[in-house]
Amino acid sequence: MTSEINGWEYQGRQLTDEDTAGFFGFVYLITNLTNNRKYIGRKCLTKAGRKTVKGKVKKLRLESDWKDYFGSSDELKKDIELLGADKFKREILRFVKTATELNYYEAKYQFDANALVSEEYYNAWIMVRVRKT
Repeated sequence: MTSEINGWEYQGRQLTDEDTAGFFGFVYLITNLTNNRKYIGRKCLTKAGRKTVKGKVKKLRLESDWKDYFGSSDELKKDIELLGADKFKREILRFVKTATELNYYEAKYQFDANALVSEEYYNAWIMVRVRKT
């Protein structure tokens, strides 16, 4: 059974749990529906966690806060608080399988959109470190 994840769109439809299977993270676009300003970012689907089993610490992966996430831009978060989350559209542009791909494609989408030099974007900086895996 496919369950929809509210608030995120992928390929023009509501995101489902099945869409995320096997991926490390995604590059996304958030659009302010009142003025069409945008934000391009990235998000990991999981985060590092630890669990103690029989006195030994085991590393594991836990689900991140991605379902409720609205970006790291302070200006964007301020507008969301002021206008309400329903005035913003969240779209997944690309799913990726590795951290390298996540870093690369976030920067690629930001550079391709001229996000740093356009007032149309909330993005204020691009920080990327990519190495071939």
